Parts: sequence; C-alpha cells; structure tokens
Amino acid sequence: MTRSSAGPELTVQHRIPSGSNAVYRCVDQHGDGWVYKPSAGERPLMDFPDGSLAAREVAAFVVSAALGWDLIPETVTAHGPGGRGMAQRWIDERDSVGGAYDPVDVHPVDSVPEGRAVVLRGEGSRGEEVVVAHDTDDRLRRIALLDLVVNNADRKGGHVLVDRAGRYWAIDHGLSFHVDPKVRTVLWGWAGQPLVGGDVADLTGLAGELAREGGLASRLTHLLSSDEIDALARRVDGLLTDGRFPVPGPGYPLPWPLF
Repeated sequence: MTRSSAGPELTVQHRIPSGSNAVYRCVDQHGDGWVYKPSAGERPLMDFPDGSLAAREVAAFVVSAALGWDLIPETVTAHGPGGRGMAQRWIDERDSVGGAYDPVDVHPVDSVPEGRAVVLRGEGSRGEEVVVAHDTDDRLRRIALLDLVVNNADRKGGHVLVDRAGRYWAIDHGLSFHVDPKVRTVLWGWAGQPLVGGDVADLTGLAGELAREGGLASRLTHLLSSDEIDALARRVDGLLTDGRFPVPGPGYPLPWPLF
C-alpha cells in the first residue's frame, strides 16, 4: 500500500492490458475501485512532454468540475507502487446484454438507430457499407463540448463509458491541453450547431474563473504550463465568440483507432 496526502491509498489488483501506457486496477483503503496510471509508465510521444499525461488527466477533471458538468470520474494526483501519477474512480459499466448500443457504434448503413448522428462512412470486415454513429443526448453533447474546451486529441468511441444506471462518463484525457489545435474525436455529430443557453452560461462562468486572480488558472499551474493555460482561455473565448460547435478543419480530425 502507498499513502499520499494528495490522493487515495492504493493497492494494485492487476494491470489493465488494453492501454498503451501502464494502467492498473486498484482499490483504496475503503475497498473502492480506482484506475491508477503512473507517469513513469507513459510511452514517450513526439508532441506532448514526457511524463505529463497524468497531470493532463487531472486537469481535465478540474475543468469539468469547474464547469459544473460532472462528466469525468473523480481524478486526482496520487502515488502508487509505480510512483507519482493519477488515480481515477473506477466506473462499473453496464452489462452488454439486452441489445443496448454503445454510445458510439458501427451500424449497417441502412439500419442506423433513430436519434443517432452519423459521423463516418466506411466498409465493414466483409466489404459491406457501414457507418459510425453516436447518440445525441445532452450529456454526450457536453462531452463533445468539453473535448473542444480541453483540446482532446483522443476521443475514441471506447473512451465514453456507460455505468449501470445508464449514465455516460468521459475517460482518458491524457492527450489534452496542447497549445496547438489537435481535436480528434468521433463526436462530430453537433458540428456547426449553435451552443445552447445553458452551455453558454457555463462557458462564460469558466472564462471568468480563468481570468479571476487566484481562480481556476492558479489551480491549474501545477498541472499545465502557463502557455497551455492561456490557450485554454483562448479556446473558451473562441467558443463563446463563435456561439456554435466548430466543423472539422483540415488535417485528420478523427482518432486512430476509432474505438
């Protein structure tokens, strides 16, 4: 066990093999589940500073909480057997039974469920025409908007979880907060649509918190660089000025793989 004043006391149960970086399933001293990602287990990247992904995950949670949206499971700086990193509350996902679709899924081109937005067309494993589509409920829309705020470069379909109550949660925000535009997401279903009133009010509040002396910007200084915090404020101001979701720009606006 390892105790930190900045996070839970963690006991590792097992490694989660699906991640490209070191990821562990843990429990705390109360038996509650956590995901632990040590900074030392992060694979070096060309465009993000080494050892910075865990802090970006914590920063994304801080921003989501400041917006009042509660989209990301509690995420804190923590120490574990692998050293300093981040810990995020474990989400018990719903059982994949009863024909429930994932928030983002692949469908035959002529069988897209009602209420889903198509974001990509392609071929299935047998050469059949398929589409990638996602739900359009308000919580998923706010996840898409949060990705624009934090400049998320890796919103895969598998990075939206559904808990046993049917609530959507956003995870995996290590590739966020770059100073250059890098949004790559499968949640393009609201492209070009106006922001709703509640979102405008929340973004306005966020802009004020970032500008206030001793406010949100100061809370982010141990997680992000000053340039990254300034870029965050500019993105929020840009969203408020435009008043709508942007459309995909030049380049490659999708993550890879998609799921």
